[in-house]
Amino acid sequence: MAAAGKEMSKLLTQKIMSFVGKKSDSKRELVTRRDIRKYSIATGNRQERYLRGDMAPPMFHVPLFWELVPIEELEPDGVFIDKLLPKFPLKRQMAGGLKIDYLKDVFPGDWLTATRTLSAIYEKEGRSGPLIFYEIVTDILNDTNDLVIREQITRILR
Repeated sequence: MAAAGKEMSKLLTQKIMSFVGKKSDSKRELVTRRDIRKYSIATGNRQERYLRGDMAPPMFHVPLFWELVPIEELEPDGVFIDKLLPKFPLKRQMAGGLKIDYLKDVFPGDWLTATRTLSAIYEKEGRSGPLIFYEIVTDILNDTNDLVIREQITRILR
């Protein structure tokens, strides 16, 4: 039953909400000097420590953990079908926010393990109708189980 003055969500079913707290399989990747150099060149970075591959620049972790899937497993817009998420009733998606905490530097030879958690799903009313928000937290640890990077992404569906 809804609390006084609050309407129950019309879009977020119990089945959808049951996905909150769901974790992805962990992905483990090796950081290489070559990958750091390629990323630094591709992103136009000018700092020598990155161009030499001595240390990974900010955002390096993003493509390191991208899903590599067959073309059949892509949405029409080219994004992979995220199995961590429920099937939402709203389909148009946009960025809602990104927060990245860099807690330790990343160097060539580091093995990193990323685990994604669907941490929240909620609904709000926008000017043009209902909106669904979801948040995913990605924790990236090194081989000594130190938290190296924490990324929180918010997406909005309308």
